Amino acid sequence: MFLKLTSECFMSKDYYKTLGISKNASPDEIKRAYRRLAQEHHPDKGGDQEKFKEINEAYQVLSDSQKKGQYDQFGTTFEQAQARGGAHGFEGFRDFSSFAEAFNFGQGKSGGFEDIFEGLFGSGRQRSAGRGQRGGNIQVDVEISLDEAYQGKEKEISLFKHVVCSECQGSGAASGSKLKECKTCQGQGQVEQRSGGGFFTFSQVVICPECQGVGKRPEKLCSKCGGQGRQKANKILRVKIPAGIQDGQTISLSGQGEAGLAGARAGDLYLNVHVRPDPRFEREGDDLFYDLSISFSQAALGGRVEVPTLSGWITLKVPEGVESGAVIRLENKGMPCLQRRGFGDMMVKVRVKTPKRLSRKAKELLEELKKELE
Repeated sequence: MFLKLTSECFMSKDYYKTLGISKNASPDEIKRAYRRLAQEHHPDKGGDQEKFKEINEAYQVLSDSQKKGQYDQFGTTFEQAQARGGAHGFEGFRDFSSFAEAFNFGQGKSGGFEDIFEGLFGSGRQRSAGRGQRGGNIQVDVEISLDEAYQGKEKEISLFKHVVCSECQGSGAASGSKLKECKTCQGQGQVEQRSGGGFFTFSQVVICPECQGVGKRPEKLCSKCGGQGRQKANKILRVKIPAGIQDGQTISLSGQGEAGLAGARAGDLYLNVHVRPDPRFEREGDDLFYDLSISFSQAALGGRVEVPTLSGWITLKVPEGVESGAVIRLENKGMPCLQRRGFGDMMVKVRVKTPKRLSRKAKELLEELKKELE
């Protein structure tokens, strides 16, 4: 078997370009770039749906350290080879020497194109029928306040997605109809496709387009879904967002994505949580920071002041002679710890207000105080 090497074979999607980042971007930079672009191009906000899909595809790869490493080495081919058990062009390889090296060709193994293609297609031919095509994943952005992040929040999510057909319950068959072997794939759930011609031909194993990988077809298709086993419908989900969640974290809900074809496993739902900034507090991990303004006399004499926390107002004792910029720690008054028990702390930063306009009497009193202190 021979491979025709053309410029088309070496084309690949540039996920870094899609997200507008460099190859050296940190995980936080990747996440920030994705969030910005996802909000800009979200279809619900009038964005381009295809562009939104490209952004999600790029983020799914670059946010996963293992996938990112494979993508950096092989380009988009690694995804296609995993999904199909074969190749769909050899994107990502800049020259044939790197291609051969990636598959250990010419490094102590018996040489020849057959060795390379056996590694590419062998596992695909062994894929058992009856699985069907898994449903796609869904990503949704939700926004909550800092108070809701502190207490935890149950959110109602409305999705228009593929759900299991209510008529055939996912089988794709009309009532009373029997399943028979798919004639296109002879029950294998997959077919081999060839392209090219003459000496320059290669093949790939793909999911059977007729039975969607199940290996069987009903004698009579369900009239409601046309044999797909799924239909588009609105779905309302109530999702519990845990207390202590941080801005940018993602909640994974297994099986809540798109329904699979012909009863196959559903995809997953990924809930990207965004916590709105709060004008009262700054947050760093589980700790909160609050700026407290006090008068000159309060700083000198000390006293008690009321300060807000996310669990309610409390009385804070200000020590005598406190200086501007001093920090008072309030233990366990921060955010709940998501991965463990307990709470973070709240740091109260003192800012002493210096009066800009003084009455004559106030000036006289300050002069007397100055003399007393000196």
